[in-house]
Amino acid sequence: MKAAAQASPRAANAKASTADAIAAPLVWSFEGPFATCLADLEDALRRAIVQVGDVSSVAVLIELSLPALKRRVDAGERIQPAWGLFLDRLANRYGLPIPPRVRHVRTAGPLATLVVAYRN
Repeated sequence: MKAAAQASPRAANAKASTADAIAAPLVWSFEGPFATCLADLEDALRRAIVQVGDVSSVAVLIELSLPALKRRVDAGERIQPAWGLFLDRLANRYGLPIPPRVRHVRTAGPLATLVVAYRN
């Protein structure tokens, strides 16, 4: 005799509501001069906050490509003080519960990638 596995309607509704509440993350990539990328990244974050509106939680991740950053430094671009000022603005200006997480990746790719994940 084969047992049929069947979820209760209550469990199915709980799974559906959880899946509906977690939206796909918003992702942008940035390439170009360092200062321009930071300005564009901040603008995209500001637009994302407006787009997601009132949500129960939000998480922000910034990935920096170390090879792309090294190319810019080798070409003579300055990283500081622009990077420090940028992080201060993000931590204090946009009402985020915690400052964005910055992950340094060792793979070639765009200089910066912004990921905004949220839950309704």
